[in-house]
Amino acid sequence: MTTIRRFCCNDLLRFASVNLDHLTETFNMSFYMTYLARWPDYFHVGEAPDNRIMGYIMGKVEGQGESWHGHVTAVTVSPEYRRQQLAKKLMNLLEDTSDNIDKAYFVDLFVRASNTPAIKMYEKLGYVIYRRVLRYYSGEEDGLDMRKALSRDVEKKSIVPLKRPITPDELEYD
Repeated sequence: MTTIRRFCCNDLLRFASVNLDHLTETFNMSFYMTYLARWPDYFHVGEAPDNRIMGYIMGKVEGQGESWHGHVTAVTVSPEYRRQQLAKKLMNLLEDTSDNIDKAYFVDLFVRASNTPAIKMYEKLGYVIYRRVLRYYSGEEDGLDMRKALSRDVEKKSIVPLKRPITPDELEYD
């Protein structure tokens, strides 16, 4: 049985094994602490019965006007706990917070263009590729900006794909 709960400071000392996957971005402690302090409703952990961390999600809410959105900064599940729907449950939690509490128009995330399993999972969850960001990852690999419209975006304007790729300097950070 999995327990999903808010991430807490002590988890920062216990989640390193989840970040060992080469596709998972690892940040410095102050980055995680900033998210924990500013957006606690967007930072959750899945915990196994033996108290091992199975995976986590961290995100935030940002933007203005019709660009007001939830953002998935990181979602990862340890290899031994994959294919158990944990990522889906964590994503649903972030989407629900974005939709029902913060009244966002959409949720977005970035994924490596080569990460086919993650792209397929996000598509199953209702995400579409909104745009390609050239050399997004370390100036080498393209990233895909994927989005899912929420209930406030009745006309689904937020997920109409851009026709051309962009560069990282064209991204808007609010």
